[in-house]
Amino acid sequence: MPSSKFVVQSETGKSFRANKVKSMFDCDMDIVKKEYDVDIPIENSKWNVGLIVGASGTGKTTIAKTLFKDFLLFEGFEWAGKSIVDDFPEDLSAKEITEILSKVGFASPPDWLKPFHVLSNGQKMRAELARLILEADKPFIYDEFTSVVDRQVACVGSAAIQKFIRKTDKQFIAVSCHYDIAEWLEPDWIYDVNKMEFTRGSLRRPKIEIGIRKAEQHEWRLFMDYHYLSHDHNNAAHKYIAEINGEPVAWCSVLHFPHPTMKNVKRLHRTVVKPDYQGIGIGSIIRKKIAQKYKDQGFRVRTTVASPALIHSMQRDKEWIMTRKPSRLQNTAKSGVLAGSTSDARITASFEYVGVK
Repeated sequence: MPSSKFVVQSETGKSFRANKVKSMFDCDMDIVKKEYDVDIPIENSKWNVGLIVGASGTGKTTIAKTLFKDFLLFEGFEWAGKSIVDDFPEDLSAKEITEILSKVGFASPPDWLKPFHVLSNGQKMRAELARLILEADKPFIYDEFTSVVDRQVACVGSAAIQKFIRKTDKQFIAVSCHYDIAEWLEPDWIYDVNKMEFTRGSLRRPKIEIGIRKAEQHEWRLFMDYHYLSHDHNNAAHKYIAEINGEPVAWCSVLHFPHPTMKNVKRLHRTVVKPDYQGIGIGSIIRKKIAQKYKDQGFRVRTTVASPALIHSMQRDKEWIMTRKPSRLQNTAKSGVLAGSTSDARITASFEYVGVK
């Protein structure tokens, strides 16, 4: 039962320096005690995400470990491989590993091939959670959750992670000193250690304000390293950048379809979301906004995608219709924008935007 009264105590040092400090600050004590009276009444409730939050030194971790003894307290993994995918359990297929990474919002194949130590802090957090979800055989506690990542990245990452935790029906407790993630994590319950107060979850994620502007060719360099297929970009494409609070987070570009019988067809050329902002639907938003822009001008808009997760998502989306089922596309182009494409080596699917009916 996650309710308890308990005392944590420790003996103080008896060295010359320790005794000097005791005399300087009039704290002549041999034992330091802290009493806790904690009530987190969730034993008869179904929940997936909990949040224990409060300032540093208030006992968040102590409370989590004491009240949730049956939970795994995550203390880090060993990452020794040259690619992070090599550090996952050997009995998992590459497909299973990449799917779980994508579902926690880390959908960047080039970065999957890097060693853990070179990833950004946001990528490290998501990689750890993906591996934790796969390997943990019981509910788990993540201490210092989002403590080392940029606060905007922390919020976005929290939204992506909680969504997958719920989808897999896991139980997860975040322990954090940051209150800004609460709305994005949408916890089923919160224990605020500063106030010694329990509340049931009623928070909902804030609406993400995304601005889209025209981009210049040179700005592709901000996104090219994150594209799964190629760093190349056609100069003739119309280019757009999505921003959150002025930060460039996603790229989408559009080309005229090269087939002579399809003069009113445009196709999405490159769509990229920076890894730290994946998992909350930004890619879907920018695709639809750009597709609608050209649809309003009388064009049909098509796209070809390779990610299995994205294919499944677009199949369920009523604003897109599948025009070619997942298969290997036979590319016979000798020149033009399709020349040199490697689509015939990958399983891809094609879709056309129809908008809201």
